[in-house]
Formats: sequence, C-alpha cells, structure tokens
Amino acid sequence: MIKKSLFTGKDVQIGDGADNLIMAIESSCDETACAIVKNGREVISNVVASQIKTHEKYGGVIPEIAAREHLETINPVIMEAFEQANINPEQIDAFVGTAGPGLVGCLLVGLNAAKTLALIYDKPFIGINHLYGHISANYIDTDIKPPFIALLVSGGHTQILNVISNSDVVIMGETVDDAVGEAYDKVARLMGLPYPGGATLDKLAKNGNPLAFKLPEGKVDGYNFSFSGLKTAVLRLVKSFDGQELPINDICASFQECVSSTLVKKVKLALKETGYKQAVIAGGVAANSEIRKKMFELEADGIRVHAPEMKYCTDNAAMTASCAYFFSNSYDDADTEVFSRVKK
Repeated sequence: MIKKSLFTGKDVQIGDGADNLIMAIESSCDETACAIVKNGREVISNVVASQIKTHEKYGGVIPEIAAREHLETINPVIMEAFEQANINPEQIDAFVGTAGPGLVGCLLVGLNAAKTLALIYDKPFIGINHLYGHISANYIDTDIKPPFIALLVSGGHTQILNVISNSDVVIMGETVDDAVGEAYDKVARLMGLPYPGGATLDKLAKNGNPLAFKLPEGKVDGYNFSFSGLKTAVLRLVKSFDGQELPINDICASFQECVSSTLVKKVKLALKETGYKQAVIAGGVAANSEIRKKMFELEADGIRVHAPEMKYCTDNAAMTASCAYFFSNSYDDADTEVFSRVKK
C-alpha cells in the first residue's frame, strides 16, 4: 500500500512486506491507548489508560466524561509509548488513529492527535475501522493470515466475518438487536452485579451449573443473531425468585452456555460453507472464558483457531497499528472524519 505524507506528498510503502514502524492511537470509548508496532506483528510499546474506575459508579460509560478524560490523558500516554519504545517520532513511518465506530467525542481526541503528529513530522496519516482493528489483534505475535472466519464479539457489535483477504471482508451475519457484550452487561445489571458486568458474570458462571436453566436461543435466519429475547427470559427468571435467594451462579452459567453455544454453532456453519480451516475470535468479549473454550474445541475438527492475548482483546492501540499495516481498506486523507456507526 502506498501512503503519502501529508505535507510533501512523498510516497511511503506501508505493509505488503515493507519494514515499518507504525504509531497508533485508540480512543473510541473508555481507554486512551498508544502503541508502536513493527511490521504489523511485533509490539515495541503498548500503553493503555483505562477509565473503568471513573465510569463504574455510573454503571456504564458516560460519553462526555470519557471524552474529557481522553483529553487529559492523551499526551502522557503518547509520551510514555515513545519512552517505552526508545524511539524518536522521526523514526515512525506512519501515524494512525481510530476513525470509528465509537463515541464521537472520544474518537475526535485520538484521531486529531494522530493527524497532528503526521503533520508535524511529515508522515502519512491513516485512519482505521475499529472493528478491523479487533480482527488485527490476531496478527500480533503470530503468522496467521487470511482466509479465515472471524467471530467479532464486543460491547457494541456481534458479527461473523468472512476475511477473504486483507482487502476483502464480507459480513456474513450480525446481531439484529443487542450485541453480545451489551447483553452480558444488561443481564448482569438485572442481577445487581457490579460494572463491568460481563467480566463479573463470566467469573460467577464458573461456579454454576450451565444446565440449571433452559434459556431460549434467538431464532434468526442465516448467520444473524438475536439476544434481546434471551435477556427478557433472564429477566423473567430473576423475577420468578421473588422473595427467595437468587441462584446467581447457575443463572450466569446457564446464560453463558446459551450465548456461547449460539455463537459457535454459527461459526461452524460458516466454516462448513466456506471450507476454511481457520477461525479467529476478536473483540472485548473474546476474553470470555466459555466462548474461548468452545471456539478452541473446534480444533478437534481440524480447524486452526486463534484468539488474541487477553491484553489485546479489549481496546488497545497495538491492534490499531497492526490494522493499518495489513488492511488496505483504511482512510488516509487528512480530511478523514470520525464516524459513530459501522461503515459497510
């Protein structure tokens, strides 16, 4: 991929075997992150400032507060990334920022910081799609390459993707209502669990019986998903214990069994249709223990399965830098604007 520096228009080869140092900034939600990655796979530095403590009192992310905290944190995070890498800005081949999807006010902080650095040091600027960034987390410290089926599971998105190549990604199916992460957080809230609910629910589920309650799987055609009915079923189940002790561990385990089985069932169908022998999992919910476990059970059928390290599942800038190196469908114009919803 040929990218041009913002001032002189000088051509810079990015990816496709080029030897590149890429610095990326990620600020799409409640993590301020900066990383420097070599050739899309080797992480030189990776700094993440989380806002979980700030937002846990509200039970969720408050966009205005998140944006203000990004503004306060962005410069120290960038400086620390350069210090960890022991690299000067002049050595960077391209500066990268997440363009979307995400919270607009938050995205603006990181994207504008990346554009500014590109202008100051006369380097290419690259804006990337956050969802492709999550997929790219699988490239870090591995040799994996397309084609493969990707299960993308996060707080805002649930998709099955056919990654034919780094320039051709087809959405095979997606949620028609709640995303997996959203469903986890809502169900956790129904039971009075603390924020972030998904991680707490996963932990409690390990001590429960996954067959204690039969919960409904959303009946959706093709590779699409629906989790709103499951959420309603859990609500009714919780209410049925009115005045009695709630079997929280069993409810968590039963909910998690339903979700994980539904997801992996459709991954199997996608693998069968495409004939692929590789599958990856991506997104914040890729850290979920039961979903990871069921995905890796596909290896018994001869499928090569990959999941990112836990630190690369949640939002981080290393995956953003890797995405800029590998994926050609990026935005490399200084006029690139942020977007809140998925661009198809």
